[in-house]
Amino acid sequence: MTDTDDAPKPTLRAEALDILRTAAIALGLAIIFRIVAWQPFTIPSSSMEPGLVTGDYIVVSKFAYGWSGASLPFAPPLFEGRVLGAGPKRGEVVVFLSSVDPGKTLIKRVIGLPGDRVQVQDGVVSVNGVAIPRTDRGVALDRDDPDIHPRRLDERLPGGRTYATFDRGEAPGDDTGVYVVPEGQYFMMGDNRDNSLDSRWPTAAGGVGFVAAQDIVGRADMVLASWHPGAGLLKPWTWLDLQWDRFFRPIR
Repeated sequence: MTDTDDAPKPTLRAEALDILRTAAIALGLAIIFRIVAWQPFTIPSSSMEPGLVTGDYIVVSKFAYGWSGASLPFAPPLFEGRVLGAGPKRGEVVVFLSSVDPGKTLIKRVIGLPGDRVQVQDGVVSVNGVAIPRTDRGVALDRDDPDIHPRRLDERLPGGRTYATFDRGEAPGDDTGVYVVPEGQYFMMGDNRDNSLDSRWPTAAGGVGFVAAQDIVGRADMVLASWHPGAGLLKPWTWLDLQWDRFFRPIR
């Protein structure tokens, strides 16, 4: 007989407390990780096609721009501005809170930085008087509406970042005045240019207007998974509806 045979066995209560303690630590670490590092979101609409489509499950980096009240659960107004933050770069895709409904998150691409002058003429976006070059890639597929055949136009920013946009032809947002981006705010546009209510429209007209730095949650980095409406990773019987070709795609 060994010493371990004589050791007192843990009671059921002690085992239950140990399990609860482990679960609480794991939950706490998960919450801290979600607040500080990354947070997942699901794309609810086609305003960012073709790069992001409805059903994409993306991960957003919070530490990329530092932290604000928008980084915390329920977005409490604890302080103004951002802590340890650098502003997003032109062309990056960001998730931010709606200024009209703080419980709603939106996703768009940064087109104008503070102090920039942005204008759209005949569908071509200009920043500070310089048009963003576009390359026509021909007719494309709209995953949300296969009956619509937009043209894919790749835009290339001065820094080299290239991303795809959709153009359905003449639309209300194709010709605008000049927007001067205020200090501490950003001008956002959806890549699906004729199907996106973005900074081209004020909030009173259903758009997002200029987006304050403190309302930015983080930078969209990657598509982890994707599924058609009604499907999900936790529903094995729907796995045939998963969009496997979109798994683990970096967001450009």
